[in-house]
Amino acid sequence: MPTLSVFYGIIITMYREIGGKHHIPHFHAEYQGQEVAISFEGEILEGSIPLKKLKLVTAWAEIHKEDLEANWKLLSEGREYFRIDPLR
Repeated sequence: MPTLSVFYGIIITMYREIGGKHHIPHFHAEYQGQEVAISFEGEILEGSIPLKKLKLVTAWAEIHKEDLEANWKLLSEGREYFRIDPLR
């Protein structure tokens, strides 16, 4: 799964999901073996991570929504994705 960003021990990934179980644009955040799938609007689709880390992820996603949308389009077309700046 392509890694888009890493910050504060959180790994943000996204992959080409044609016919997948989540039928809306989303990304995954993993922290210490826990994973959550989140829509670009901040809706949790599946899973969980600690609340403090989830807040960091949703803040990051809000800042980088356009980048997430662009990567979703690229990956959906089978093209190369780009890395997104982490929270600092």
